[in-house]
Amino acid sequence: MQFQQLAYFVSVAETQHFTRAAEHMHVAQPSLSQQIKALEKELGAELFVRARGNISLTDAGEALLPLARRILADTDTARREVQELVQLRRGRVRLGATPSLCTGLLPGVLRTFHDLHPGIQLLIEEGGSHDLVRQLARGALDLALVVLPLPTPSPALTTRELLHEDLVVVSSAAAAAPRRPVRIADLRDQPLVMFRHGYDLRELTVAACRAEGFEPSFTVEGGEMDAVLGFVRAGLGIAVVPRMVAAQAGRELRVTALARPGLRRTIALAHRSDVAPPRAARELQRVLLATPLP
Repeated sequence: MQFQQLAYFVSVAETQHFTRAAEHMHVAQPSLSQQIKALEKELGAELFVRARGNISLTDAGEALLPLARRILADTDTARREVQELVQLRRGRVRLGATPSLCTGLLPGVLRTFHDLHPGIQLLIEEGGSHDLVRQLARGALDLALVVLPLPTPSPALTTRELLHEDLVVVSSAAAAAPRRPVRIADLRDQPLVMFRHGYDLRELTVAACRAEGFEPSFTVEGGEMDAVLGFVRAGLGIAVVPRMVAAQAGRELRVTALARPGLRRTIALAHRSDVAPPRAARELQRVLLATPLP
């Protein structure tokens, strides 16, 4: 049994046509047919029912198809793994992260990784933890930086805590300074600039306010991180943001701590438990874990 024979078999099974399968595999149709016959002879069973204008799998073909697909997939994975292991010159990493982490944490980490492996393409997807978990589950991402606890616990994901970060209040430097430190209860009478629905920081802030017995009042809502900071600079209200983001916000914003116990969030690196991340993604994970974090 030869690898190429299995590839021809899978192509015929998927196209249900010998000529179209040959075109897809870039081989002459008689040569493909001969290889299929040789495979059937090797296995001692016919794999296809050949009727005029209709090609279908026999019971033997149905049994072989998932195994053949798995062999082809494993072979492709082995080829890519060896190529990536020999030299991390090419490849890609699909990394998801919440917008605040894209602003505060990732630039330095990605710069270090890019300096080490300039040939690897970095594809970054911004989103809330809920959306990132879904994309991980369907294989659209290799790694994701998410906020714990996850909105819906997923046993199919492996998570590793990276850091715990305090949240702070930012306000316009031109506005009156808020009481120091700010209590959650103090937010009752404050106009808040609020992130869009699905944003982890929105859910965390609203939950903290409700725990104090009130619904927060929004002057503007629906923005991403940069928009929220811009609205605060313009004096439209205050916002609760991660400390590492506030540290880079500039002199136009005033940063005020939250009174104890305050609000904290836990950042974790997540990937699927059932599939090992590609070599390039594992290298990015190594760089991320080795980088001193705020």
